[in-house]
Amino acid sequence: MSVEVRLVTEPGSSADPSAEEPADPSAVRAAAADLARALPEGRTSLARPGLAGDRLTAYVEGLVLGGYRYSLVRPEPRRTVDLAAADDQPAVDRGLLAARATVWARDLANTPAATKTPAWLADQARRDLEPAGVKVEIRDEQWLADQGFGGTLAVGGGSGSPPRLIEAAWRPRGAAAAPHVVLVGKGITFDTGGLNLKRGENMRPMKTDMTGGAVVLATIRAVAEEKLTLRVTALVPAAENSFGGGSYRPGDVIRHVGGRTSEITNTDAEGRIVLADALAYALARLRPSVLVDVATLTGAMKTALGERTGGLFASTDELAAQLIGAGALAGEPLWRMPLAADYEGQLASDVADANNAPGSPGAITAALFLRHFTGGLPWAHLDIAGPARSSEDDGILAKGATGFGARLLIRWLESLA
Repeated sequence: MSVEVRLVTEPGSSADPSAEEPADPSAVRAAAADLARALPEGRTSLARPGLAGDRLTAYVEGLVLGGYRYSLVRPEPRRTVDLAAADDQPAVDRGLLAARATVWARDLANTPAATKTPAWLADQARRDLEPAGVKVEIRDEQWLADQGFGGTLAVGGGSGSPPRLIEAAWRPRGAAAAPHVVLVGKGITFDTGGLNLKRGENMRPMKTDMTGGAVVLATIRAVAEEKLTLRVTALVPAAENSFGGGSYRPGDVIRHVGGRTSEITNTDAEGRIVLADALAYALARLRPSVLVDVATLTGAMKTALGERTGGLFASTDELAAQLIGAGALAGEPLWRMPLAADYEGQLASDVADANNAPGSPGAITAALFLRHFTGGLPWAHLDIAGPARSSEDDGILAKGATGFGARLLIRWLESLA
């Protein structure tokens, strides 16, 4: 499903209640989202809002995202907005591009898991990305076995829907000497916890546990539509963490791409297991300049930062500053967390290179686990466990998946290009 607000740049006639310009683009987004929810069904014309640049972009994003609904029960009323904003068409276009990317990420994450198997997610990526000029490779379980994706195969082993690796590449002309950015998104299409089964109330929202994967796919689609002169690859290790005769078990030792091993101490710490494979694959095969992974990874991060701020771990100050700045512009705030070496000892295992659930502080030890698969490259880890989901309609957020991270990554990649 798509957003219920469509924007066009034709002259409008009615007064716009948000015409008085707030200083903060985030306030503009929130006001525009409230306006979108109040619009009647059908077509509405809004006068020029008196905004330009980032504020006009934020206004457009707010209209689109505030009007978003996901429902399989009945169609929501259709709203069309004619926005007289032709004085700054590029700002309108930027807002539409980022908002539509966020909408697609929300739609993918909100799709029920009975439909959203790893194969279905891969098919959606191919359907939406290839028309934009993105090359999509879908790797099946045999390929994963041949390439040593022991973690991804282990996590997906208990499900009747086998895992996939989605590899999407944007290679525009003239970008041969440009940096190569690899984005890795967690693609757990449903997370029961495996044999370490979640409680029922904690399992209910787990169809959105692949939000990180949805975000990186939406980001590369926007990059291609904007035709940025930058090399970008999105990797989504997609698997359903279920339970059955083929489930991986506490006590198992799995071997990742590249040979590093992990002792499984908790099958519900599965996101880092599939991310590790993809990061190691990127390092070995794709020659990245920078690595960024996005994941609904730890409940600890949600406890630390709440539901509106994403956690950021970064190996360099420069990369951290770039992403924090992009998040501020996009209205998707990040807070930098420490990669504290004091906790490295908690990863120790008697039988493997590390254990997969080193304990508290959970977000930090998870990031330390992942850092071993990045080869010393500039790397950032975005733990979006809190802001990836919303329990209610509020501002630009709609109940369910939020698509948090897509707009900030688009902003960041625009700055690099």
